[in-house]
Amino acid sequence: MTPILTIAFFVLGLIIGSFLNVVIYRMNTARSLGGRSACMVCQSKLAWYELIPVLSFVGLRGRCKSCKTKISFQYPLVEFITGLVFATIFFKFQNILFLNVTAFSVYFLYYAVMFSLLLVVVVYDIRHKIIPDILALIFGALAFIGLFFFPNFSFHIPPLLAFLSGVFIALPFYLLWLVSRGRWMGLGDAKLALGLGWFLGFSVALSALVLAFWIGTIIGLGLIFFSKGYGMKSEIPFAPYLALGAFIAFIFELNIFHIYF
Repeated sequence: MTPILTIAFFVLGLIIGSFLNVVIYRMNTARSLGGRSACMVCQSKLAWYELIPVLSFVGLRGRCKSCKTKISFQYPLVEFITGLVFATIFFKFQNILFLNVTAFSVYFLYYAVMFSLLLVVVVYDIRHKIIPDILALIFGALAFIGLFFFPNFSFHIPPLLAFLSGVFIALPFYLLWLVSRGRWMGLGDAKLALGLGWFLGFSVALSALVLAFWIGTIIGLGLIFFSKGYGMKSEIPFAPYLALGAFIAFIFELNIFHIYF
């Protein structure tokens, strides 16, 4: 049963990933999120068989059926990553499913939405070197609301330290932004970190932060030494490392510094 359900949630993630691509490409443009999808170059409307996540990209060999323009690899990559995220979240909470379907549904929906938002932030930051305020606001608001219901799926008043966890996690980013006047770190990263602190709790969020800096340092040095066009002064988005660190810390419930409160 578990393998079948894992595949089902993976497929669900593929479908949602297709929608996330629409959000990423149309955000802050004149286009609405509704309406039929079309080729970005020739504007020809896409048939249903051109909209199957991942498979359509493979079947079309990465090119538009009408104008033969190359399709961005972002499309299948975002779909595939969303599928992996959904399948992993299901796997993490699968035991709850067999005990309480309602509780599992709430857990899965909440964390799937939160990590979907993070994925949109990541790709948008990579493309435009900025984190949209609206995404950081929605993520932070949902994380703050989650303080009152998670992790025990019951309404409760969280302790003061839970409210402060977001501030503690965001403070280093804010100080880096303030001291460097935006040269070392963007203010958007601080806003995102605020939500991550509320979302994960201080100990897990701190672990995610450490992972993010480790991963960012390794990849950043790799780009500088092995990729043309990158140097010590190159602008490298930090949101991808924050999101990856957050996902790893969440899945494995990391507490690197053994802080408990």
